[in-house]
Formats: sequence, structure tokens, C-alpha cells
Amino acid sequence: MDSIELQLLRMAKELLEKPSLTARIAAKVGTPVEKGLTLLPKGIQSTIHKATEKSISVAYHAAAATMEKSDRRPANNFGHKVMVAGTGGLGGFFGPLALMAELPVSTTLIMRSIMDIAQSEGEDLNNPETKLACLEVFAFGGYSSSDDAAGSGYLMTRAALAKTFTDAAKVMVGKTLTNESAPIIVRLLASIASRFQLVVTEKVAAQMMPLIGAVGGAGINVIFMNHFQDVARGHFIVRRLERKYGVAEVQRQYLETKI
Repeated sequence: MDSIELQLLRMAKELLEKPSLTARIAAKVGTPVEKGLTLLPKGIQSTIHKATEKSISVAYHAAAATMEKSDRRPANNFGHKVMVAGTGGLGGFFGPLALMAELPVSTTLIMRSIMDIAQSEGEDLNNPETKLACLEVFAFGGYSSSDDAAGSGYLMTRAALAKTFTDAAKVMVGKTLTNESAPIIVRLLASIASRFQLVVTEKVAAQMMPLIGAVGGAGINVIFMNHFQDVARGHFIVRRLERKYGVAEVQRQYLETKI
């Protein structure tokens, strides 16, 4: 890799490995998100789980739909932030009861932004693997407690999803989903949703804090969108370099890169 590409890889690693959504929200709100967790009503975790599963399913169908090809161009990050701010405002105004309705909408908007970023990095949105790679971004947004903090949460998450990801890509190539292939897709969506749920819980907890309300809900949704836009940008920079230099070489350089 030349010096410019190495700088791009370093930028990608910075976007993928830090900071967390919790840190971003705390920096803007000025209050630790953990305080919001204590305000979550009993049973809200079940609601979050159902809303997360539904939102990932909606995002999947958005990814699986035929996308119109366009020339490579800069992604419209600002436009997507404006749209997701509106859904966040409604969610903040109506509280946790609005989660089931608001989250699938905001997740779909995030997916559209992720697709836009993927295309700007040279990805073909008609390629089944690209569609799945867009979904994969939601898993990178929240690392599980089992991830090794001394290593790369991003690479470890990719490795954990690799087998299911490959199987899902195979059944999508030139085929419509059948009863036989559906369990593979369901398994992938469940793996992604379990990690995405960690971030969604932090988002809901922040919106539950006093004085946040509708305006704060809109702001938190913008932070939410910005977080996944950054993760998507880092992910698709890495994928672009992998297409040129190979997965093993890029991941070796990634691990060696200091941030």
C-alpha cells in the first residue's frame, strides 16, 4: 500500500475502533448513559429485543430489494441525518412506547445511508455480498462483552460472522429465498440483531434521561446515525483495500496500524 492508502486504513481503524456510541452520547448530553439505564421501565428490554429484531428484518428486506445503480459519488450523509432526526423527535416525545414504530424506520434510514456510503466506496449494490456487508455494519456498532479489548473488535466480529455470512451470500446468489435457505438468513439476522441491541439499549437509555424529550431524541438519533455512518465508512474503506490487496494483507496491516 502507498502512503495515502495507509492513511486511509488508519482513518478506517479510528472510525471502527473508537469511540463508542455511549461515549459520543455522554459527550453531547454531558451525563453518563448508565444513569439512563436505571430509568428504563421493567420489561423494556423485551420491547427493545422485539423492536431490534423487527428493525433488522426491515433493514434486510431493504438490502435485498433491487437497488438502482448509479455512478460513484460522495454519500449524502447530511440528508440522512436530517431525516433520522425527525424520527428521533417523535420517539423522544412519545417515549419507550414509540420504540416499536420508530426504530424500524430509523434503522431503515441508517441502512439507506450505509448503502449510499458503500456505493461511494465502489461497492456494487446489486451484488448479494454487498447487501449483506451493509447489514453487517449493524453488528460492528456494538461489540459484545466477549470481544477482546486488546485486539480488534471489528476483525473479531467479522470472524464471528464469517461462516454465517458466507452461507447467506451463497443462498442469495441468483436465487429467491426458499424455506430451505431461510434458516441461514434468520441465523445471520439474529447474530447481527444481538449486537445491534446493545447499541439500541444505550440509545433508549439516553432518551429516557430527564430533560432530553423530543429535541434531545432528535439529537440522539443524529448521533446514532453519525455513529453508523462512521462505522460504515471504515468498513467499506477496508473492503475496498481488501479487493485490491487481499483480505489477509489488509487485515495484517490493520492490526499493525497505530491509532
